[in-house]
Amino acid sequence: MTSTRASSSSSSTPTSSASSAAATDDLVVSPLADDRDAEAFRTLNEQWIVELFALEPADVATLGDPRGRIVDRGGVVLMARRGGRVVGTVALIADASGDVFELSKMAVAPSERGRGAGRRLITAAIEEARQRGALRVFLGSSTKLPAAVGLYESVGFEHVPASELGLPYVRADVFMRLELG
Repeated sequence: MTSTRASSSSSSTPTSSASSAAATDDLVVSPLADDRDAEAFRTLNEQWIVELFALEPADVATLGDPRGRIVDRGGVVLMARRGGRVVGTVALIADASGDVFELSKMAVAPSERGRGAGRRLITAAIEEARQRGALRVFLGSSTKLPAAVGLYESVGFEHVPASELGLPYVRADVFMRLELG
């Protein structure tokens, strides 16, 4: 993953990084690295899901084993850190072909919402999908998450019928796709 460093006074310039990180101001986005990251991935996602919905079997399986369910199957989990603390996460789940990814498990800590972490995570995920040769990225969301849906629309995701995606989540009533190639 190519990293991007930016500050409020300069434009983004690509840089190479051994840690595969991407930063905007003091926000750093990098792949899931260890068990603490896996726990933060689980905790941040469970927090918003339980607050608005209920954990579903697919959630429990993925959140309980992000390496086995996502990373080992060709996907990636990205972690956003500010000051060394995990403040957000998102996953790209590969399909069997490897050229289509589901954008899933996007979560930002309540104290970080509105500070750019979500936008930085989604743009890093889209760039990662492009680097992996993806043709498209899709997602399922909910009308109960208007800020998230607006963010997805703002980066180019388009609404599609539910029948085009076949997602396993009862809570999903918004279905979107982004064509990359």
